[in-house]
Amino acid sequence: MFQLINVNFDNHIPNWHTQLESIPYNVLSIVKEGKVRYDINGEEVIGERSDALFIPQSTRRAGGNWMGTAHQKFTILFAYDNAPITGIPFLDQARFAKFRMPDPLQVFDLCERLHEEMRGGKSYRAFICLGLFQELVGTLAREMEKSPELTPSKLKYAETIKKHLLTHYRDQIEIEQLAGLVGLTPNYVTAMFKEVCGHSPIRYMHRLRILEACGLLLGSTMTVADIAQYLGYYDTSYFCRMFKQLAGMSPTEYAKRGDLSETSKLLV
Repeated sequence: MFQLINVNFDNHIPNWHTQLESIPYNVLSIVKEGKVRYDINGEEVIGERSDALFIPQSTRRAGGNWMGTAHQKFTILFAYDNAPITGIPFLDQARFAKFRMPDPLQVFDLCERLHEEMRGGKSYRAFICLGLFQELVGTLAREMEKSPELTPSKLKYAETIKKHLLTHYRDQIEIEQLAGLVGLTPNYVTAMFKEVCGHSPIRYMHRLRILEACGLLLGSTMTVADIAQYLGYYDTSYFCRMFKQLAGMSPTEYAKRGDLSETSKLLV
């Protein structure tokens, strides 16, 4: 029923990307760390830690690092005969699916074992790999039951809000304003965005601000107070508290380290 084609582990690859093409196989993408950006049939989709994405055969897909930050993910390429029905919802429906795994550690472990076994030359490798893959697919289906699939409408609403925040994150943003963009209630927008992205729209805005602050601390002569005001924080002490909350250290400590690689951890 299943034919494994390849199992890859992308480990913080700089400038990672795949060209836009109609893929001749099915893809399972399991994000372990960071974020990855996909173009799925003309729609932008962001995968982040604990997200599982099923991209079916013939999908027009491209991919790349999100905002220049590297990531870790397992990518499993496979083919299967969907007749008879497998009993696995996302396979039988044969359409793109994205969902967040409430308990991803077992899935990560299965992916690691499958990746290692595929790279080895031990006896019965094909048989063992097939067993591990079937266990992985079954575990993902069980995880999907715990966390309902993110519908295309929710993904579209969340991406609309994300794009607005990417452009206006230095402005004073109110949740009512974001709700107006998609014609939904503020409470629904907050819950929907958190379901899709793992945090509220306002939290996402703060992360964008702190991400830019990291670059300014290392690549400009601006003071901490100047950076705070530039990013829309009119209280420098509040900016410093928010920076430490997201980066795990104060702006001054970050500047002393001088390590831009720490930035990628902010949006995990």
